[in-house]
Amino acid sequence: GEIARRNQPDGSNAMTMENQRATKRERSEIRTINDVFLELAGAAYERVMTWQDEAGAWESLSSAGVYSRVRALALALQSWGIGRGDRVAILSENRWEWSVADFAVLALGAVDVPIYPTLTAEQIGALMRDSGARLIVVSTHSQYRKIASILPETAIERVVMMDAPVAGEKAESFAGLIAANKREERDNEFDAMVSAAQPDDLATLIYTSGTTGEPKGVMLTHGNVATNVVATLDAIEITERERCISYLPLPHIFERMLDYLMFHCGAQIAYCSQMERLPQIMKEIHPTAFVAVPRVYEKIRQGVEQKSSASPVKKRIFEWALGVGAKHRDVVLAGRRPTALSWRVADKLVYSKVKEAFGGCVHTFISGGAPLGTDTGYWFAAMGIAICEGYGLTETSPVLSINARDALRMGSVGKALRNIECRLAEDGELLVRGPSIFQGYWKKETATRECIDAEGWFSTGDIAQIYGDGFLFITDRKKELLKTSGGKLIAPQPIENRLKADLLVGNVAVVGDKHKFLAALISPNFAALEAWAAQHGIFAASRGELVANARVIGHYAEIVAQANAKLASFESIKRFLVVAEEWTLEGGELTPSMKLKRRVITTNYAEPIASLYADEATSHGG
Repeated sequence: GEIARRNQPDGSNAMTMENQRATKRERSEIRTINDVFLELAGAAYERVMTWQDEAGAWESLSSAGVYSRVRALALALQSWGIGRGDRVAILSENRWEWSVADFAVLALGAVDVPIYPTLTAEQIGALMRDSGARLIVVSTHSQYRKIASILPETAIERVVMMDAPVAGEKAESFAGLIAANKREERDNEFDAMVSAAQPDDLATLIYTSGTTGEPKGVMLTHGNVATNVVATLDAIEITERERCISYLPLPHIFERMLDYLMFHCGAQIAYCSQMERLPQIMKEIHPTAFVAVPRVYEKIRQGVEQKSSASPVKKRIFEWALGVGAKHRDVVLAGRRPTALSWRVADKLVYSKVKEAFGGCVHTFISGGAPLGTDTGYWFAAMGIAICEGYGLTETSPVLSINARDALRMGSVGKALRNIECRLAEDGELLVRGPSIFQGYWKKETATRECIDAEGWFSTGDIAQIYGDGFLFITDRKKELLKTSGGKLIAPQPIENRLKADLLVGNVAVVGDKHKFLAALISPNFAALEAWAAQHGIFAASRGELVANARVIGHYAEIVAQANAKLASFESIKRFLVVAEEWTLEGGELTPSMKLKRRVITTNYAEPIASLYADEATSHGG
């Protein structure tokens, strides 16, 4: 049948020999996202999309099941007049219906507008008005309630809901539309419409998260994304045997392109709609490839360190294993398994447990979306895990470069993809050119001209270094560089990453632009801090009381001092403040890729920051 129900997914994509996926040369011929869909539809994979139902049982769709649902939904949308160039919004967490809706919209030649499910009704309304979307697909009753109030202010004509609509909700049933139009066999007329898509056709309008200003609609074509899929696949080894988890927000082009890549390879994708369920799903799915933003790796590291400090014996064993691993991490980073007896013993006692946190089967670890601190990268290498860091932007579809497993250089973001040209501007800003560079910002011609010159070079906004052998190093965001009153130009991210290496530090924002010295706001890892406080006999009635405790402040002072020991005097943190809030995506302090929204943080904490510099005129920064 189209849906396979199992208590546990077996991770297989069973195929006959005749239906095994095409060779790499043949696969590389995709020119549009629709080609990925048609290629998938022509295969015979038993499990393409996998998810858990409300009872926790695993269900999955075959490639034929995906095709029938995409066709059915597309025909329903077509009957309402949705066609070439129309914008259709998708407001949903990661789930199989998201990908079906995406493929259905693109099948019609329409343009989808993915919306982060964490946005407020007001924010969603602004994007709907700007995009001119005619239809919106929402996931849950909660998401429906958000948009119900803003619909009169938009061009939205219909709402489709993935969950079953209830009385009072003016929404079409996603399942009902599919049931009304579904058929098992292939539809030649539908396939012809799907294959008519051209590389230059607009595929999606993605609104940037706005770390430094107003969100802008990034226009990506079918060709932009398809060429990025092919070039990325040339740099990393992914086969039809892979299992991966789709949990980073699908409105972010990083996760979406990777899902297309997995579909292209015939891999199995398991959907995780809630981040807190990820640890359990990893244990059940046993992914073979794991992609994350740095914050996910940092949290896993902090969780391991917290467990290892549960007893003096565990702590001694862990620290011994960490020391052994540090001596062999270059071997790990070179793609080999150390053979020393001490390493093998440490692997059995400690490293294997770390790998079990990822499900125990991952062979490819990838990081992107934000800079991976070298301290975190080296820590995982000491645990026998080599993380391949990549780099890109929404405007570049997104991957520009990536470390290959057999050519990994810690601290770099790898070498540029084969179809990407790179050069540096006079001020060190990275400029790139290639087929995955976006077409411009929606209805913002001036903003487009400001970042793409007449020769097609896109200004990334990142300061970089390019080594002679092609490895690319990103040092910081151009707009985020801090310039002290003494004229020193300082990149805050490397300093923040040093501080975040400590278990008790959740996040850090370094401040000090136009000031005599640098200061920092520290958002604690409260789970770890509360455990530390209990061990030291510190009891507080609230988080505010906890971060104001003199012994807590003294401990963070030690953390800051340790980080400062490896920094030049002008870039060291002279003062800091531990805040009572844990910064989150929902709270508005982080972007969906877990980068700091510096403007939000500096605005929200304007008074505390001012207090750090109250006596600046007479202070030496102590």
